[in-house]
Amino acid sequence: MNLDQFPSKLLENAVTEFAKLPGIGKKTALRLVLHLLKRETDEVHRFSDAITRLKDEVMHCQVCHNISDTEVCNICGNGSRDHGLVCVVENIRDVMSIENTQQYRGVYHVLGGIISPMDGIGPADLEIDSLLKRVEIGEIREVIFALSTTMEGDSTNFFLFKKLKNSNIRITTLARGVSVGDELEFTDELTLGRSIVNRLLYEQIIS
Repeated sequence: MNLDQFPSKLLENAVTEFAKLPGIGKKTALRLVLHLLKRETDEVHRFSDAITRLKDEVMHCQVCHNISDTEVCNICGNGSRDHGLVCVVENIRDVMSIENTQQYRGVYHVLGGIISPMDGIGPADLEIDSLLKRVEIGEIREVIFALSTTMEGDSTNFFLFKKLKNSNIRITTLARGVSVGDELEFTDELTLGRSIVNRLLYEQIIS
């Protein structure tokens, strides 16, 4: 698509910004922008306001680092959850996937990624120190590794295990109902739920 095909600079600018989103090409971006252009002004303003407020006001939970509207997310702030059971995940999408199974009543710890030297991501780039501090407090009795079953996920699990193995806690991982190489967000809810319920001691996996 040549720039001189745009009849309006405003249209061109909007298409350019939409096309920066992952998986959105210029043609899809143009279709989305033209769709918004047809909507009522108030509706478009609500759309843009939602995006602006998301960027300006969203927080990360001070306890688990999940995305939140408040300093402590509604999961960490829920007294009916089992705060002695902590599920370690890569990102917010994994929290949502596990919550959708309705098989887990513990809390979470969001690392914000996984160790990936190829991408320049090391342990210092992740929320690992805060996990260790949570364990040191002594209220946690079990940590569940629920990272993707990729090489990077397995490497991160092993790094965490070495850091936690001398703690007086149970360290488990998802049962292998989740296929090797799978991302959690693409695993069906039934399989993921069973993998949580039937979790295994991590030492059994690596021994």
